[in-house]
Parts: sequence; structure tokens; C-alpha cells
Amino acid sequence: MMDSLRRIAAVAGKELRHLRRDELSRAMILGIPLVMTLLFGYAINHDVRHLPAAVVDQAETSGSRLLLAKIQASRVVDIVERFDSVDALEAALAQGRISVGIFVPADFERRVSRRDRSIAQLLIDGSDPVVQSVAKSLQLLPMIEGSGSSQQASTAGFELRVYYNPERRSPVFIVPGLTGVILNLTMVLFTAVAIVRERERGNMELLITTPIGGLELMIGKILPYMVIGYLQASVIMALGVWLFDVPIAGSLLDFAVGVGLFIIATLSLGLMISTFATNQFQAFQMTFMTFLPQMLLSGFMFPFEGMPIPAQWLAELFPLTHFLRIVRGIVLREADLLLLWQDVWPLIVFFLIFLTAATVRFQKRLD
Repeated sequence: MMDSLRRIAAVAGKELRHLRRDELSRAMILGIPLVMTLLFGYAINHDVRHLPAAVVDQAETSGSRLLLAKIQASRVVDIVERFDSVDALEAALAQGRISVGIFVPADFERRVSRRDRSIAQLLIDGSDPVVQSVAKSLQLLPMIEGSGSSQQASTAGFELRVYYNPERRSPVFIVPGLTGVILNLTMVLFTAVAIVRERERGNMELLITTPIGGLELMIGKILPYMVIGYLQASVIMALGVWLFDVPIAGSLLDFAVGVGLFIIATLSLGLMISTFATNQFQAFQMTFMTFLPQMLLSGFMFPFEGMPIPAQWLAELFPLTHFLRIVRGIVLREADLLLLWQDVWPLIVFFLIFLTAATVRFQKRLD
């Protein structure tokens, strides 16, 4: 028994010495609980407020201005833009620039006095059921009756127009996002072990004797996984349409281009990780360290609008955040890539930065 205990202690001591020498493992021992606690405690918030909103005020009376002031004071929405037409509101909704549109008709004062019709109209991006529920709470606000010094509270409310997911079906919102989440995990993971595997299997010796350059090697590593990425995206969306009746409102060509941009961005991130990791276990660790914050902050699991502003700034640095806006814009809102350009160009920049960094860090040598 004592000999067995000594052998166990020897193995345990060896493992502790290995962990002490492995800087990445040491960092993750405290890093993962620290990051996850901060993310869930500080950044994740179901109490969504400050939804971006735009206004068309055709009345432009003291009553309509007071109505908009009460809406702004509710902190449910932040009025960030003003337009001249409902078409402009709908275009902003399709682009994802706003979540709520507020239309005040020219006969606002007459509607208030007669109380026989809704006094204004809410245009809601219903693609996210949580955002849709929060926006509908504006109906509960006291509205304005009368004008000038005779204004009183009234229960007259908004007419609602819910776009893109009026039935509030979760699969319509979740399945397009799953495309990004699954691709993000698998593409980064596949390529993160690519260079490391070459070292561990001794293939780096063969590469040293060839004229292949660093950039050529990086691109050659990416190409096969692009095909796999497209295959995965096709399977996910096909299942979404077949099993969950997810509508694909936009162009399949725009969808394919958006998926391709995201695939090359995530593959190049995986290649950069592979130049830092010294073994496949470290490559796995670093992959999940980049995956968890992206999944939590991108808007896939929790409403983006409910996060504090610093967390939203951090989320803008992740490819998954921009791809979720692209894929949901195309699939649910029938937007094209030109309308979604504000989220297309960051994916191109991510790809160029990650691929350049991976190429610079890669050195064709054994150590």
C-alpha cells in the first residue's frame, strides 16, 4: 500500500511540476473562472434597455414632442435618428441600425382628442423575441391627451407592426445564429492544431526542405477547411428550413458570400493560435478561450442591447458579432450585403490582420 501511495504521489508531483512550467495552463486555472464570472456578472443582462430607435414625426406639435420625450425618458429606447418617411424607418430596420421605429402621423392631435384610433405606430424588429417583448412594453406607457396646458394622461396607445418574426418563434432567431457559433468553434479548432500537428508528427522537417513560403503554407492550410465550412453551413440551414420552418428571405448568393467571409476570418484566427501553441492540448485551450467570450457577447445567447457599453465595444472586436448581424440580416430581414456593409468590412479586416500575423509569426523551423 505504501509503495502504491508513493507511486501515486510521484505521478501527482510530476503533473504539478508540468503545470508549473506550462504558462498557458497556469493562466487558465485562474483566467477561466475570472473571465466567466466577469462576463456573466457584469456583461450578461436580461433587463434590456436603451434599444436604438428612430422617429418619423409628421405632426411636429407640442403633443407629439411630449410623447417622444416620455418614450425617451422610459429608457426602453434611445432615439438615435430621425427620418422623413416610413420607408426610411423600414430600411434602417432591415440594416439592423435600429430595433424600434416610431411613426407619429400628421393627424396625431385629432387621434388623441377622439381616442378612436391608435395615436402612433411602433415598427419593431421582431427577429429577436426578447427585444420584441421589451419593445412591446412601450404600449404600457401613459400617452398624451389634449394639447397645450390641457394635456392629460390617456390609455390610448400604439399600433404595433412587428417585422421578420411576428410569431416570436425561437428557432427563427436561433438557427441562423447557430451557423456562426458552430463554424466559429470548428473552423478555429481545425486550424488551431494545423501547424502544431506538423511539428508533433515531424512533418515540419519535410517542409523545411521545400521552397514553400509562410503565406503559401497558411493559404494552403485554409483552403480545404473552407469546403468543410460551407458543408457545415449548408447542413445547418437545410435542417433549419426542413425541421423548423426557418424562412430564408434574402439572397442565397449573399448568404454564401457572408459565410465565406466569416469562414476565412475564423480560419485565419485558428492559424494565428497555432503559431502560439506548442502542442495540440494548448491549441484546444486557446481555442476555447477565444470561443467562450465570442459566444456570450456576440448576441447569440443574450441580447446585445442589454450589455453595458464597454462590453458592447469589446464584442465589436469579435468576428462572430458581425457575422450574426449579417446572417440574421440576410435570412430574416431580406437585407443584402451592401445594406450590411458596416458588418462586412470588419470581417475582411479580421481576415487580413489574422492571416498577416500568422504568416509573420510562422517560421519554418523545428523549434
